[in-house]
Amino acid sequence: MAWSTREIAELAGTSLRAVRHYHEVGLLPEPERKPNGYKQYGVAHLVRLLRIKRLADLGFSLPQIAAMGDDDHHPEQALRDLDAELAATIERLQRIRLELGAILRESAPTDLPPELAPIAAEDGLSATDRNFMVAMSRILGPRAVGAYADLFRDTPPVPVDREFEELPPDADEATRADLAERMAPFAREVAQRFPGINDLSDAPHGEDFARRSIGTTLRDLYNPAQLDVMVRIHALL
Repeated sequence: MAWSTREIAELAGTSLRAVRHYHEVGLLPEPERKPNGYKQYGVAHLVRLLRIKRLADLGFSLPQIAAMGDDDHHPEQALRDLDAELAATIERLQRIRLELGAILRESAPTDLPPELAPIAAEDGLSATDRNFMVAMSRILGPRAVGAYADLFRDTPPVPVDREFEELPPDADEATRADLAERMAPFAREVAQRFPGINDLSDAPHGEDFARRSIGTTLRDLYNPAQLDVMVRIHALL
């Protein structure tokens, strides 16, 4: 006595839809039909269906199963490849869980790398500084991003920071020059303590692209008076 489609699906622990799909993609041969048109499956179909289901449960995709063909022998290389793929996936998921834990503990934003996210969650960090950090996390390489993380973590705010943030775009030249003079010593100290912030050697898209992107970021985030103060500080240094 042969099995119907429903019966073989139940025996294999799968669904009618899955059996039909395996027929459509060529994984499971079509069985003979009874005179009334109903399919009749035999032991060979059940064995093949169980193998497909087992490999799919292990994590093989249907194209991978198809590539193995009808050979029922031990697919050692395919299993080794899948094991390596699963190991990489587990490592990635473990890393994601660690990052999620840090984000939840610190109520940190999700658009920053782990070393910067906790800092961005701290009170007192301006929206401009946060946006700057987001952009730099994509433009700079690991060394410079790490240096910026150390800078924001270890450098307390100074009064001139607030003045710079609140500087209006039409600030007069005397105001800009005075502010640059007062900010220069802090900028010099930062440059000496955190030289890595200027390290573009490992920027993912190259040094030239990083320089141009930093310029674009500064022009987008800061008004003309603030940009002028930055130029003056650079000249003083």
